[in-house]
Amino acid sequence: MTYRRSVAGGALLGIGLAAFVDEAVFHQLLHWHHFYDRSTPGAGLVSDGLLHAGSWLATVAGLFVYADLRRRGGPRRPAWWAGVCLGAGGFQLFDGVVDHKLLRVHQIRYGVDVTPYDWAWNAVAVLLLLTGLLLWRRARRSALPRGTGRHPLPRP
Repeated sequence: MTYRRSVAGGALLGIGLAAFVDEAVFHQLLHWHHFYDRSTPGAGLVSDGLLHAGSWLATVAGLFVYADLRRRGGPRRPAWWAGVCLGAGGFQLFDGVVDHKLLRVHQIRYGVDVTPYDWAWNAVAVLLLLTGLLLWRRARRSALPRGTGRHPLPRP
C-alpha cells in the first residue's frame, strides 16, 4: 500500500507543480496566454485563477499524502519521484495535446510560429514521462521480495 500511495501522492504533487509553473511563468510573468483564450480577457483571468486554485489543491493534497507517508515510516523514494515525474509529464502532455491542439483553448504563444514551442513543450513532457516510467520500473523492482520472483502488490 505504501508503494501505491507513494506513486499517487507524487503524481498529485507533480500535477500541481507543473500546473503552477505553467500558470506562473507563461500566464503571469510572460503574458503569453491565459488558460482559456477563446473569450474576453476577463474570462481568461478567471480561468487562470481556477487553474491556479486547482494547482494548489493538487499540490496540497500531494503534500498531505507525503506527510501521512512520513508519519507511517516514509514514502518509498523511487516510487514518490516516479509519481512526481509521471504527474508533471502527464499534465504537460495533456496540456500540449488536448488543450493546445484538440480543444484549442489556448496556444503557447500568439503571433509567432508555434511549431518550435509545441515541439519543446511536448518533448519536455515526454522526457518527464520517460523518467517517471524508468523510476517506476526501478521502484517496482526494489519492492519485490528477494528470491521469490513475485511482486507483493496485487495485480489490478
